[in-house]
Amino acid sequence: MSLWTMIVSMAEGLERTCAIFFLTLIFSLPLGMCVALLRMSKNKVVANATRFVISVLRGTPLMLQLLAVTYGPYYLFGIGVARNKLIPVVIAFAINYAAYFAEIYRGGIESIPLGQYEAANVLGYTKTQTFIRIILPQVVKRIMPSVTNEVVTLVKDTSLAFTVSYQEMFTIGKQIANSQTSFMPFVVAGVFYFVFNAIVDYGMGRIENRLDYYN
Repeated sequence: MSLWTMIVSMAEGLERTCAIFFLTLIFSLPLGMCVALLRMSKNKVVANATRFVISVLRGTPLMLQLLAVTYGPYYLFGIGVARNKLIPVVIAFAINYAAYFAEIYRGGIESIPLGQYEAANVLGYTKTQTFIRIILPQVVKRIMPSVTNEVVTLVKDTSLAFTVSYQEMFTIGKQIANSQTSFMPFVVAGVFYFVFNAIVDYGMGRIENRLDYYN
């Protein structure tokens, strides 16, 4: 197989890699905020239960979670494995990353001085208005570096979809490498991931610069 043919074959898998990446962000970012608010709930049962779930998701390998979501329903309830593996892959990724984003959000929210809540209350803002108009914009600005780090990590973690035989870029590269007995497909995959990461890092950097309006 020529190098060009190899690149074209793996580029087709890149579309699936991008699908995992973007769908995970679309679902995990808002889900993470919901989890963060539950984690900060004044109800101790809700807060502790959420804390336990976050600990499990952060304390077990993403690969194991992929296997659990993809094949768990079959072994536990006899439900057939999804024909479209993208669905369980995105579910596993979204849940896992929501746990990480939740802790990032919580750290950002708790870093806001209590005086700002009190000032908003004096001005007649409701709790919802205070959070959306005053707290959330500051939280987003403060957590962007941490969010950027997780987003960059997500680019590389998409390769774990090979665990459930989802035909994304790394899986295709691995198959070509096995059939051709060559290490070159892994080199090509590495270049693809590096370029993808560079683009993501540049885009996130631009967002950080836009939010850094005091400098």
